Amino acid sequence: MTKSFLMTTGTVFNIQRYSIHDGPGIRTTVFLKGCPLDCWWCQNPESQLSGQEMIFWGDRCIGCGACSTICPSDAIQIKNGIPVTEKEKCILCEKCIEKCPALAREMIGKKLTTEEVIKEIEKDLVFYKESGGGVTFSGGEPLGQSEFLEGLLSGCRKKKIHTAVDTSGYISWEILNKISPKVDLFLYDLKLMDNERHKKYTGVSNELILENLKKLSSVHNNILVRFPVIPGINDDYQNIKEIGKFLSSLKIAQVSLLPYHYIGIDKYRRLGMTYRLAGIQSPSEERLSEISVILSKFNLNVKLRG
Repeated sequence: MTKSFLMTTGTVFNIQRYSIHDGPGIRTTVFLKGCPLDCWWCQNPESQLSGQEMIFWGDRCIGCGACSTICPSDAIQIKNGIPVTEKEKCILCEKCIEKCPALAREMIGKKLTTEEVIKEIEKDLVFYKESGGGVTFSGGEPLGQSEFLEGLLSGCRKKKIHTAVDTSGYISWEILNKISPKVDLFLYDLKLMDNERHKKYTGVSNELILENLKKLSSVHNNILVRFPVIPGINDDYQNIKEIGKFLSSLKIAQVSLLPYHYIGIDKYRRLGMTYRLAGIQSPSEERLSEISVILSKFNLNVKLRG
C-alpha cells in the first residue's frame, strides 16, 4: 500500500465498535457520509448529505440564547424560547457549538485521513482475531467516497483485517469492479424489484442496482444480500417472489431479512427533516418467517436479521 492511499481524506460520521450484525464475528463499523438514495425508511438520515451538518438536541437546550447571539450569519432565531436555525443561512462555522453551555448542538461528519481511520480500526484487533470479525464500511453509500474507501480497504488488507462493504449497489460498475478484489464480503441491499415503486420509495431507478448485482456475482464469491422488510411497501408476495426468482439465478451466499424499525425517527426531528413512515410498525416474527419460507423455496440460504 502506498503512502498516498494512507493520506486520502474522507468524511466519516460514526465509528461504531462491537457491531455484531454487519458481517461475521465482532466488527467495527465505519460509517461514511453521503448517499445517492433517499429511502423513506432510512435509519441514518445524518448519512444522506455528503458534507457536514449540524444536529440540535432540543431536550438539552436551556434556552439561554447564546447560540443566536454568537452566530455570525444570523442563522439562529429565538422563537417561543427555542432556537430555530435557518439551514440556508448556516455556514457551519461551529461558533454556536463552542458557545452552547448545554452541549445541545453537535456537528455530524468529520474529515479523517485513511491513516487516522485505520488506527481506530486497529484498536479492536484482538476482538477480530478471537471472533473471526473485522471491519465493515457502511454509510450512506461508502462507494460514494471510492478513493477514500479504496485506501481503507488496502490498509486493512495489508494488516490482514477482514473487510465487508455495505452498499446500495447504486454506483458505476467501473468503481464497484475496481474495489471488488479488495473486499472479503459484500453486504448488498435489495429493496424492490418493480422499477417505478423503487423510484417512488428510494428516489432512484433500480436498473443499475440489479445489473451491478448480476455482474458482481460473476466475479465475487461472497455476497450477502440484505432485504429490508418494510410493511406495506415491499413485503407483498409479488415483490418477494420476484426477488427470490432474481436471486436464484445468481451466485449469492445468503439472504438476510432486516425487519423495519423506527428507532431513527428522533434523528429526523433533530435534523429538521420530515419522517415519511410515521405510524408503520415493525413486521411480526410470524411475517418474517413467512417471507423466509417463500424465499427458501428458491433454494436460497435465508437468515432472519444479520
